[in-house]
Amino acid sequence: MPSPASRRTVLAAAVAAAAGAGTLSSAAFAAPRGDLPPAPRPPVDHHAWTTYTDWRCGNGAGTRAVPGRRPGLVIAHPLGRTDYTDPHTGTTAAWEYATWTSPVHRSRVPATEVIASWNADTPLGTWLQIELRGRYADGTDTPWYVMGRWAAGDTDIRRTSVDGQGDGRSSVWTDTLSVDDAANGPRLVSYRLRLTLYRAPGTRRTPTVWRVGAMASDIPDRFTVPASTPRLVRELAVPRYSQNIHAGQYPEYDNGGEAWCSPTSSQMIIEYWGRKPDAEDLAWVEPGIQDPQVCHAARFTYDYQYEGCGNWPFNAAYAATYPAMSAAVTRLGSLGDVETLIGAGIPVITSQSFREEELTGAGYGTSGHLMTVIGFTPDGDVVANDPASPDDEAVRRVYRRHEWETIWLRTKRYDANGKVRSGTGGVCYVYWPAHPDPAQRRALRAVGLL
Repeated sequence: MPSPASRRTVLAAAVAAAAGAGTLSSAAFAAPRGDLPPAPRPPVDHHAWTTYTDWRCGNGAGTRAVPGRRPGLVIAHPLGRTDYTDPHTGTTAAWEYATWTSPVHRSRVPATEVIASWNADTPLGTWLQIELRGRYADGTDTPWYVMGRWAAGDTDIRRTSVDGQGDGRSSVWTDTLSVDDAANGPRLVSYRLRLTLYRAPGTRRTPTVWRVGAMASDIPDRFTVPASTPRLVRELAVPRYSQNIHAGQYPEYDNGGEAWCSPTSSQMIIEYWGRKPDAEDLAWVEPGIQDPQVCHAARFTYDYQYEGCGNWPFNAAYAATYPAMSAAVTRLGSLGDVETLIGAGIPVITSQSFREEELTGAGYGTSGHLMTVIGFTPDGDVVANDPASPDDEAVRRVYRRHEWETIWLRTKRYDANGKVRSGTGGVCYVYWPAHPDPAQRRALRAVGLL
């Protein structure tokens, strides 16, 4: 896993394009009737706490579970008060806080990496911290690692990852807890998550957390992956947005649009599900800018420590700030898993890196880039909305199936200088309605997200 600085540079190297295609969710191609058979499961364990029972089973100190159609966790009464000095503004402020600690989750996969993600609402005057503590196979524990300090807005605190965390056997790289020696080091066999909910003193405001979980994995080192067999012909009508038309705009957010592949992809999927920022939300964007919602997504996914918009959990958390949306970061095992989701109408954002000659028709190479898979052709090739396009109209691309599968699923690759670099091993974002229909629920369950 690259360092925080290299991940930011990597995503800054990617190019993308934005097109306003409206809110569409019909299919261009008809999907087969019935559910697709499940693809073989990869060495990945995704677990989340989401139900009223889940919230009550954790160890709350000053928090309480709220029942309802979408159960959540809120501050009941503050456990205490603390000062927080924002490292990015230098401002020190007092905050009331309460905590919730999950039960221990024993992963079905002894893991070399763990990535947390969460869905929450943080009204003005509130924010939250997410921590993870892992247990090694020898029975010893990691420290409590901060996996993010997060708010939907950017006026109370600056959302941030935390660098410099490690215990000599594992480290946190921006958003990923990694065993330092993946080949020979100890595996993480279980973990707990801890939420700290903050609010301005003397108020009754509270964050509400609807979902918190983590993806644990042990993806073997590999330069190549076996080809999967095509099973689906379908294309979802997802809006097309280009990051490149925003080049130079709002350079305070990672030098502008040429590095905005992640929020651009996120915005496409959010709008596919019929959500988007309103005029009041976009009032800060300079008039006349095309697709101002992409600028909005970049601002509100920006990680002030990482100095980029490519923090994976921050993108998922941003998607879940829209009404009745759920989101998670996970790994999938093949394009068969993506077909399972596309078959239920759920597009997938994938993370990949490649040299120009490794992805026919891309016309560029990148050390890290996010794209949206929206369907499959009759030949099984991937239909993707690629934000690294010159304009909105050019965003829809068709890429060769096995080339795509390789650049997405591998964990090792050679760069243009012949040096071995890392790959993401199937990392993706999945966004879906908080109340999925039966077919969506079956598909999400089949890929381990429910």
